[in-house]
Amino acid sequence: MTDRPLVALVYQRPGMPWMFEGARRAGVDVVLIHRPDPRPDEALPAQLPPAVVGALPLDIFGDAAGSLATLAELHRERPFAALVTALDVAVPFTAKAARMLGLPGLSEDASVAVRDKREMRRRIAAAGLNNPAYVALPSPGGWKDAAGLEFPVVVKPASGFTSLGVTRVDSLDDLEDTVASVWDVCRRHLGYGKESAAFEGLVVEEYLDGDEYCVESLSYRGEVRIHTIGYKGRPEGPYFEETVYRAPAPLSPAAERSIREQVTGAHRALGVTDGPTHAELRMRGDKAYLLEMGARVGASGGSHHIVESVTGVDFAGETVRIAMGEEPVSWNRPVESPGVGAMYFVPVGGSGRITNIAGLAEAADDPRVDRVIQLLHPGDEVLPYPEYSGYPGFVLSRHDDHRDAEEFHHELDTSVSVHYE
Repeated sequence: MTDRPLVALVYQRPGMPWMFEGARRAGVDVVLIHRPDPRPDEALPAQLPPAVVGALPLDIFGDAAGSLATLAELHRERPFAALVTALDVAVPFTAKAARMLGLPGLSEDASVAVRDKREMRRRIAAAGLNNPAYVALPSPGGWKDAAGLEFPVVVKPASGFTSLGVTRVDSLDDLEDTVASVWDVCRRHLGYGKESAAFEGLVVEEYLDGDEYCVESLSYRGEVRIHTIGYKGRPEGPYFEETVYRAPAPLSPAAERSIREQVTGAHRALGVTDGPTHAELRMRGDKAYLLEMGARVGASGGSHHIVESVTGVDFAGETVRIAMGEEPVSWNRPVESPGVGAMYFVPVGGSGRITNIAGLAEAADDPRVDRVIQLLHPGDEVLPYPEYSGYPGFVLSRHDDHRDAEEFHHELDTSVSVHYE
């Protein structure tokens, strides 16, 4: 019997290694809670990742009560020190399970606020933070309630993740059809119309046309520390597939000040006092608007690479420590500034059955590249946007300056591609 603390890692994709490696550095054993019917990019490998001492299939969405009962039984046999997830849609279940077991972690109230975009918008507005004009729709039939917004607008699921269903609408003439289409996507992928559906509804909000940024933060006992602000490009739609992430971002002092004010204020407004957050914002001039903030390590743990490259902080390991109620080891240490961290999202580039993903092996040979992660493979099916089938892969690299990272991503635009039947 080991004396290491036991942590449940909920719905972590085995192909994304950072949370597993962070758990190992934090000195804990991991039970991997995984889907009973995993997608291709979530399938368990023959060799489990580092620190994992067991794997357990639980249907936390279809059978939340049964999953909670199973965790309670395991907790009696060998108590958990924490429950952690890097998956946005699993945050409310993880918070509820932690409360049930008497463990530290995000409050259930905060877990709802960071998942339900309607509640997030309401709280951001109530706190006096920057908020685009928006309308919440409880059903597709209410689309006329959004007719008074200034176009273009963006329609998004209230409980969505990544870019699933997110669609830009340029005129009122197209709003009804787009709302119906996005709702249909939600019915297929988020269970809208079923009893198990969480936070069922849509948000229609005015489109922000400035650059997009990501912010990675840690909070501990109410103190928020912003670790990195990264550039995410300027996606214009109609769908919003992510492509690049480079940090630290070159920013004017006024823009950086606005981003920091909005992110810090959002922590207070949403009640996030402990743990990691991954915030996405867009600009109007030097004025930042929060798009959303998740209480997790972004990119299924991949944001660890960004933070560690820029600051030297063990972002994934600190997430595990905070989840156990421990003070982060970096809290009283000076933060380094090693360089620029970059992440390239292999673009889907179409739909259908994949025959080949070209250029990844060559990218891995570049000395600036830390890792190449391939999640989709030949034979996997990719649905057309606004559906979401997962990203084909990621190229994670380090650079001396932002310009070199930008040029490298331009090179990957021409050398990496997905081919279909």
